[in-house]
Parts: sequence; C-alpha cells; structure tokens
Amino acid sequence: MAGNSKRRGAIRKEGTKKGQVAGSGGQRRRGLEGRGATPKAVDRPYHPAHKRAAATAKRAAGRSNPRKAEGGPEYVVGRNPVLECLRAGVPATALYVAVNSDPDERVSESVALAADKSIAILEATKPELDRISTNGLHQGVALQVPEYTYTHPDDLMAQAQASGTPPLLVALDNITDPRNLGAVIRSVAAFGGHGVLIPQRRSASVTAVAWRTSAGAAARLPVAQATNLTRTLKDWASTGVQLVGLDADGDVTLDDYDGTGPTVIVVGSEGKGLSRLVRENCDSILSIPMAGDVESLNASVAAGVVLAEFSRQRRRG
Repeated sequence: MAGNSKRRGAIRKEGTKKGQVAGSGGQRRRGLEGRGATPKAVDRPYHPAHKRAAATAKRAAGRSNPRKAEGGPEYVVGRNPVLECLRAGVPATALYVAVNSDPDERVSESVALAADKSIAILEATKPELDRISTNGLHQGVALQVPEYTYTHPDDLMAQAQASGTPPLLVALDNITDPRNLGAVIRSVAAFGGHGVLIPQRRSASVTAVAWRTSAGAAARLPVAQATNLTRTLKDWASTGVQLVGLDADGDVTLDDYDGTGPTVIVVGSEGKGLSRLVRENCDSILSIPMAGDVESLNASVAAGVVLAEFSRQRRRG
C-alpha cells in the first residue's frame, strides 16, 4: 500500500524450490547505479601496471641516499671499505657490527682498530644495517663518519699563502663523481698541494665514498666550497695566483709550463670539460702530452699527472 513505510519486500510464494526469500528491498537497484570512471591501470593495486610502477619507484628510492639525513652522518659499509677507512685514520664516531654475524679477520681487525681509537662499537640487527645502506651489501659492518666541515675559500687561500711555499691548489669544475673527488684530494696531499676547491652545487661533495677514496687524506687536507666558482676563481686571481685550466686542446703543453709559482689547477670533467665562464677566466689552458690514440684522461688522473710534474719542478727549483 502506498505510503506504508512498514511494508516488507516481496516474498517468494511457498512451495518454490528455494523457499520463502525476502526481496532485496531495492538493494539490487542501488547496486546497478554508476560507480564513476574506471581507475587507471597504475592505480589498481592488483594490475601489472601498478606493480611495475611500484617496482620502478622502489628502485629509484634505492638509488637515492636514504642513509644520510640533511646535516647528518655518512656511513661506509662493507668489510673491506670499513677496514680501509679505519687503517687510513678516517675520523669515525661509531662502528656497527651485525648481531650473530660470521666475523672474519677483517671484522676482527676493524673492531680492534676501533677500540684503539676509542670509537664506539655497537651491535646492530640486519634490518638496521639494511636501512643505513643503499643496497643492503653491508656484509654485517658499517662505519659512521661525521659530516665533513668545509673551509671558506678565502681562508683556504690565506692558509696556502701563509704556508711558506707558493700556493698550489686544485679547483674542480663539473666533477660529480665522489670517487674522482677523493682521488684528487689524495693526489693533492701526496704532491704537496694546499687544498681543493669545489662548487657548492652540481658537484660531488665529501661523502663517505670520497672519504674512502682519499685514503684518509680528506682528514688532513682542507676542502673549500664556493657558492660561485667563477667569482671565487676571479677573487683568487686578484691575489696573484695563475689559473691553469686543463684541456686536451690547450695552448701550452705541460712540458713547457713553469708550475713553480702560485698556481691553481682547474680541472673539468672528462666528458664536459671546463665550463665556458671558467675557461674564459683561466690565464692558460694546459694540455698533457700523450702517446697513442688516447684522447683524454680521467679527471683525477689528469690532476695527478700535473701535480706530480709541478711538484718535481718545485723540488728542483
């Protein structure tokens, strides 16, 4: 009856196979109403496209550096790298060793070196070590190193001028590989240089990888960051140093250059070389004579070759 709110739904008559069953009360009609646009494939949790997108995001997250919070410490992971850093005297604040790990002589020596240097030795679970490593290949050990403290460019030049020998510095342009940076730091320290200058942006910084590659030299050699590399080089040039850029098409060869005076060696990447503004502000563009069909050298190798020659000239002079 119309208007009767207590009316039940239709009831199947007795004697049917299914027995008496109440009607849907309009539920089926509501179920047939439109549900909106079909979600995209990547938004459906069980669709292959969604799974592929999730896997891609996970790989991208793995390539980033989740180990280091802004302004926080870095971690060197792996039994050989950790032992190398401890042997080289890299400053560290803690050595993490996995609980129930299978130690070998490398882990034993790392623990002994850490104890001798009064570095905290802490036990950690495998999931904890997985979180502080980029790929999980920590081999049960991780070394925490503090954030690097950079020198101001003006202070670096002042220290070089007060050293009693003509300043010998290296500036890096477009160097983004921290292993190259670490190798350059090591070469500068080995051949009597006074420091390294890097740009603040679009450049490798002194991370755990650079610490390791420098074999501890980063703890002894000052590294400065320049907000604007070109402007800093101009300021340095005004103090009387010569800016010498390295390029295969240089206007003077290493054999003919006198590197005994105050000098800043400016090194670009192997691929891009020196940026235009940096190149234009160099006093000379230096090339390294090479035999054979090799067209260029790795940035850290090129810097090492020039540093070795300038060091030889200074010893003879």
